[in-house]
Parts: sequence; structure tokens; C-alpha cells
Amino acid sequence: MDNQRPVFKDPNDLSGQVAVISGSTSGIGLALARAVAARGCDVVLNGLGDPSEIERTRAELEASCGVRVRYHAANMLKGDEVADMVAYAKHQLGRLDILVNNAGIQHVEAVEKFPSDQWEKIIAINLSSTFYATRAAIPIMKAQGRGRIVNIASVHGLVASPFKSAYVAAKHGVVGFTKTVALELAQDNITCNAICPGFVETPLVAAQVADLARTRGTSKEKVLSEVILESQPTKRFVTTDELTGAFLYLVSDLGASTTGISMPIDGGWTAR
Repeated sequence: MDNQRPVFKDPNDLSGQVAVISGSTSGIGLALARAVAARGCDVVLNGLGDPSEIERTRAELEASCGVRVRYHAANMLKGDEVADMVAYAKHQLGRLDILVNNAGIQHVEAVEKFPSDQWEKIIAINLSSTFYATRAAIPIMKAQGRGRIVNIASVHGLVASPFKSAYVAAKHGVVGFTKTVALELAQDNITCNAICPGFVETPLVAAQVADLARTRGTSKEKVLSEVILESQPTKRFVTTDELTGAFLYLVSDLGASTTGISMPIDGGWTAR
């Protein structure tokens, strides 16, 4: 009789997989890139920043995790460049297992004063780029027989706040798009889910604090205590480590039956 114990695959082991993460040169996107790279996943980074700093980040991630890390400078305003980023991953790294649509921008202003160009940019980057990347990724994932799509939406994909009309509209669109993709791919072993963070301490939030202080005619300190963290019962920022925990579950085999959800990680914001 064979008394050997069965060998179970570690669900956190992503060795041999490839991830594309938009908006991953800083903030949430970079935290997610580090999380999958640390578990053996090759990564395509994307995002804005100083080219030399981006190269330092790419090289450091590659060296410290022992994985292949590439960078693609796709402009999220341009659908053809977004699609090319996905094709680049397949061409350079041989496959595509994980797509993370994370790139986003924000502009804070009352609706009647909201600049048209800012509306168009926010819808294009926060919503339309998600469509273009997902459309390009689906045929690759179908051919492989497996895939994980994670859209970084926002608590503002579930609820609204004043002065954020374009952002709220875009993130609500991401949540709806996530559900549709999940239903279409339900029998293809491809999941599609959204993570909806509350306020996370990132460069994007720092810019929001300054904008909100301007639009409300108050100090940054008051915006933090009375506006930003007032919505979160925990009265603290969500950490990127807390986001990566949920993210790693969704991209692992443990998350195979979880699809079409919009997971709030918001310090209790949407419990009210």
C-alpha cells in the first residue's frame, strides 16, 4: 500500500503564470505587481512616471523575485495601445493568466463646472481602457483554458460622493462591465471580479485631498478628518497589504467559483 501523502499545489504559487497590470508603476498597481511577482508570476508593468525610476522599479522587482518583468508604455487613453499591451505580454512572455485593470485618474469639481476634457479622460482611462484590455485578453485566456480578470473599481463603484461625477460614473460602469464579462465567461474557466477599495493612501488620494480642500474652501487637515476618513468607520486608510490579500484569493485556484462580484474593502463604508 502506498503510504505517501498526496501532494497539493500551493494556491499561492503563481509560478509560470503571467500578469498584466495597468497603472502599476506606483500605488495600488505596484503593490499588486509585487504580490504576484513574489509568488513566481512574470509581470508586465504599465504606467506613468520618470523613465529611469520605472526602469529601476522593473529591474529591482525582477532581481528580488527571480521573475521576468517587462514594461509597456501604453497610453490608457488609446484603445489600440491598450490592446497592444495585452498582445505584448503574450508575445514577450508566452501567455496571459492574470489581467488587472487598475489605471485610474480623478478630477474633483461640481457638475456644472466640470471640464469636458476631464470628463472624457476619466471615462477613457477608468472605464474604456478596461474594456479594451479585457477584449484583447479574452481570446488568449480562452485558448489557454483559464484566466483571471480583476478590475480595481472603487467604493465609488457602489456609492456616490459629491464633486466626483465622472469618477463615480466610470467606476459604476466598471462594476457593471465586470458582471457582464463574468456571465459571458462563466463556462470558460475565466473569472472576472472587481475590488472596490475605500480610501487607500496613494498619490491619487493625496491629489484628491488637495482638490477637495480647494473646492470646499478648507484645509487639507480638515478634508482628511471630516471628508476622506469620515466615510470609513475604521477612521484609517485601507492598506495595500489588505487589498493584496483579497486580490491573491481572486487570482488563485481557490477563487475559481468566485466571479462577477464587487468586493468592498472599505473600512465599513458601505455597511451604512
